[in-house]
Amino acid sequence: MHVTRWRRRLDDRGSVAAEFAVALPAVVVVLALAVGALGSVATAVRLQHGAAEAARLLGRGDGDGLAAVEGGGVAAVVEHAGGLVCVTASAPVAAALPLPPVTARACALDGGR
Repeated sequence: MHVTRWRRRLDDRGSVAAEFAVALPAVVVVLALAVGALGSVATAVRLQHGAAEAARLLGRGDGDGLAAVEGGGVAAVVEHAGGLVCVTASAPVAAALPLPPVTARACALDGGR
């Protein structure tokens, strides 16, 4: 009876390592997606803040307002319509995954015109 217990214990050797080897790629993928999502959210917050500041500066008549949002691959478009100045900014997400670019839009009263 003692020998059969020993054989059972030997048959289970390596099962933890095999389960870890199977689960590790899934954990890495989930971590990569989480880091990509956090990077996307951080980029969106930074972009929204910059677009709002640029719209306020341009609305006051400051011609250097786009400096608040541009830089680091950010593209910005300014529109004047209906007494408002709107800034639409887009930037790529710095992540290892191919994520779409993030876009932010902010408007302010156009007092400089």
